[in-house]
Amino acid sequence: MIQRVTDIFDVPDLRKRVLFTLGAIAVYRVGAAIPIPGINGDAIRAIFEAQKNSLLGFLNIFSGGALGRFSIFSMGVMPYINASIIMSLLQGAHVIPYLDRLHKEGELGRRKLNSLTRYLTLFLASFQSFGLTIAITKMTPPGGAPVVSNPTWGFYMMTVLTLTAGTIFIMWLGEQMTENGIGNGISLLIFAGIVERIPSATFGLIQLIRLEEIGLLTAIFLVAALVAVIISVVWVETAQRKIPVQYAKRVVGRKMYGGASSYLPLKVDQSGVIAVIFAVSLLTVPMTVITFAPQAPWAHKMMEFWSRGNWLYQLLYAGLVIFFCYFYNSVSINPVDLADNMKKSGGFVPGIRPGEPTAKYIEWVLERITLGGALFVAAIAVLPDWLRQEWNTPFYFGGTSLLIVVGVALDTMGQLEAHLIMRHYEGFLKKGRIQQRWFNVGS
Repeated sequence: MIQRVTDIFDVPDLRKRVLFTLGAIAVYRVGAAIPIPGINGDAIRAIFEAQKNSLLGFLNIFSGGALGRFSIFSMGVMPYINASIIMSLLQGAHVIPYLDRLHKEGELGRRKLNSLTRYLTLFLASFQSFGLTIAITKMTPPGGAPVVSNPTWGFYMMTVLTLTAGTIFIMWLGEQMTENGIGNGISLLIFAGIVERIPSATFGLIQLIRLEEIGLLTAIFLVAALVAVIISVVWVETAQRKIPVQYAKRVVGRKMYGGASSYLPLKVDQSGVIAVIFAVSLLTVPMTVITFAPQAPWAHKMMEFWSRGNWLYQLLYAGLVIFFCYFYNSVSINPVDLADNMKKSGGFVPGIRPGEPTAKYIEWVLERITLGGALFVAAIAVLPDWLRQEWNTPFYFGGTSLLIVVGVALDTMGQLEAHLIMRHYEGFLKKGRIQQRWFNVGS
């Protein structure tokens, strides 16, 4: 394994991409630590410490602690992801014919769609940053000083502009990472924000064991459960359903072609972490509405409902994850096109007639394997939170973060391995290859 890692830096182009990715992540982490002027740091840390087990605390983990510091990157990539969801839903529902035409224009149409997504990101970032600024000026920890002692119009304008500019910069940085680095830039930024909290969580667990607030056997059991969940996530993320494909023999000139057998790989969890990220992004929309009137009675009732321990919230979250698993498949895989391409190349599924019957068979298989993958992802996203409340574990153990970390790590390692094998190097594993998944947020 050490030799495989050193091979990365032996290839000039790959070394450049890896160093660019690491440098971009470092820039993101520096920006996440720069607070906005005029903020009482002690007060906002006290508020997020009290809300660490709520949706607000989860969003702080999702932003890599930037929201808890109210830094210039507090908005994170959520506006960009929400804009990507809206554009994807509009394309999938065929509501706007202009978007359908752009989707069929190839690379030029994709660039125009990305430009529209950026403009929509700017609008959402401005709207959400304004609501977040209003909410932060009304926050006061119990028995402490307010977060903002003297909110003026100048403070509002400066904060909204700073938060909006921070989101646009993160969006640009993620796109640069995707183009010039390794892996998907936006996903890697989310990954870096979550991983950043692992050392502090580990030291916190050790401290709890020393203070005898948690038993050693309980800690060992939780770590073992974590390892078991990681193994199961890797197993499902790399699982495939292989549909056998036979190619008929044909004579071209004096040569005979075809006659070979292959297979069509369909992943059990085709969407990867995209479904989880999209579901979390949609769940933040009501939080944005609440920020405009955090002290109102209806806002308190909505906050109680939107608590991560509420079973209705968990049910809605699981439903959104399942929906986006199917939605991503409907956008990324077209059984009719697969069947037509297979027919044109002389391929067929044994026992299935080419054309429309093959398309229906592929769709039938895809729907059933997606159901298993979607239920597994939803269970991993929801069950750890429920178990944490049942066992009253004193530290955060979330399945959503775990799914994102493992999924992004597998995708990035798969791309690194592809670059190595393309340049006649060996992969990371002695036997076999890491299953690679290509996905892009917002494209």
